Amino acid sequence: MDISVVVPVLNEEENLPILHQQLCQVLAGSGFQYEIIIVDDGSTDGSFQMLRQLQAGDPCLRIVRFRRNYGQTAAFAAGFDRARGDIVITMDADLQNDPEDIPALIEKMAEGYDVVSGWRMDRKDRFLDRRLPSILANRLIGWTTGVRIHDYGCSLKAYRREVLDDVQLYGELHRFIPALAHAAGARVTEIPVRHHPRRFGRAKYGLSRTLKVVLDVLAVRFLTSFSTRPIHIFGVFGFLSTAIGSALLLYLGIVRLILRQPIGDRPLTLLAILLTMLGVQLVTTGLLAEMVTRTYYESQGKPIYTVREELGEAQDGE
Repeated sequence: MDISVVVPVLNEEENLPILHQQLCQVLAGSGFQYEIIIVDDGSTDGSFQMLRQLQAGDPCLRIVRFRRNYGQTAAFAAGFDRARGDIVITMDADLQNDPEDIPALIEKMAEGYDVVSGWRMDRKDRFLDRRLPSILANRLIGWTTGVRIHDYGCSLKAYRREVLDDVQLYGELHRFIPALAHAAGARVTEIPVRHHPRRFGRAKYGLSRTLKVVLDVLAVRFLTSFSTRPIHIFGVFGFLSTAIGSALLLYLGIVRLILRQPIGDRPLTLLAILLTMLGVQLVTTGLLAEMVTRTYYESQGKPIYTVREELGEAQDGE
């Protein structure tokens, strides 16, 4: 299998026949062996019935139906677990992504990239509640992770199969896959893709997800930079807090012992004690996190590195 296309679906009954037709036209003309995996993420309209009809006439179409709505990340994860293609393409089912951009993604990947992300340069969405939050989120994610692509929110992306094997998805981390893959050593780039106005149905996201994105950025930053060395982040803040608290306590000690001034009613005294105790707790938390990390990797036999390729075979006795 050359290509697997993974599409999460939530209440997109009217879009599915058109999407299926467009995908089949593009993929059949590409010359690649392909499969289409559509994951029904707990739709409450007639989406699954429509998918059943489509699948009956297309052996290349595979359907996964969730018992309830688990979210887009879970839908992508289910598709990735079942994908057999060397290249995995993801896209939305709302017809805003254009299947005709798939060959361009694959062509770019042939230049040696592991992840090719779509960039909706001419995005056909409302500015205030869709495009503006996206622009701010993309800049924040790029600054935090160091992977500066313009459009993390675009679902139209291409991945090498082995890259996805090194990425564990949970929560709402699907939009951060390029950053997570880059942390595992993948080469990431982007290309402009087309974007169409929504014809049927309604958008599933809005301003309400902005705070969630900010919190997810913090989680991704920790996962990509400190997951194998948590003491480095907890320890730094712990020692900094302890140093400031100790300096304040030293100053207060001089005031009390040498200048003979009372310090018991000073807010600075409470702040100094608080900072010192907080610093000790942060360092202790870092040490406990180190123990948890070691247990996690050793109990699962999980390596702390990823290998792109190996040349030659191990010799006897090695």
